[in-house]
Amino acid sequence: MRNKLVAANWKMNGDFSALAAWVAVMKESVPEEGGAQVVFIPPYPYLRAAVDALCRTQIGVGAQDVSAHVSGAFTGEVSAGMLLECGCKYVLVGHSERRSMWSESDEIVAAKFEAATKVGLIPILCVGECLEERELGLTEKVVVGQLNGVLDRVGPTIFGAGVVAYEPIWAIGTGLTATPQQAQEVHGVIRSRLAACDDGLSEKTQILYGGSVKAGNATELFSMPDIDGGLVGGASLDAGEFAKIANAALSRS
Repeated sequence: MRNKLVAANWKMNGDFSALAAWVAVMKESVPEEGGAQVVFIPPYPYLRAAVDALCRTQIGVGAQDVSAHVSGAFTGEVSAGMLLECGCKYVLVGHSERRSMWSESDEIVAAKFEAATKVGLIPILCVGECLEERELGLTEKVVVGQLNGVLDRVGPTIFGAGVVAYEPIWAIGTGLTATPQQAQEVHGVIRSRLAACDDGLSEKTQILYGGSVKAGNATELFSMPDIDGGLVGGASLDAGEFAKIANAALSRS
């Protein structure tokens, strides 16, 4: 049975005082044991503080992005090695905002995924369709195409070092949420694609749902057979709300 995983993506929000308050609530509200993994993904300037604050807990720290390059004249970029040295364990790659606002192609996302795995980071690969693509019946084509972009570059063995997060773009920050059944349908497609590569890959890969996950819908979402947790955006800024989501995952593990 795959453990549940819930990740708090703060995006470009927060400050040091908010981080300290968030950590305090999580330490008090989320049990150290229970089978589920919890990951905190703050902005770059707060990574070291997060690592230090959470060093005696089971909560891992992740970054919101990573460069595909090891080093060089890439002003503003941060390499996988730097993130690892900072104490990160996870990193997001291919988030819909990176794909849309910074025009990251499947090839760039695949290169970032590979760069992360080479140093031992766990990449969380984000895939998902926009509203127009869903309405045109292209969800499966888009999601499988994004998966293939990484699988074709790294192969199933390296891919198995990562996590997948299905985030329907139309349900991010909009208040809209895929029903548990809609989410499960796409998660099933993802797992079937992985099974076509290797049954073991399909069985062990955690697939998260990201798209307006809240305490009120987390338990029902996490009860679906192929949903292994959540990538939580806005709701993760409220420590109490996120703690409820994390505990919903713990109850399903």
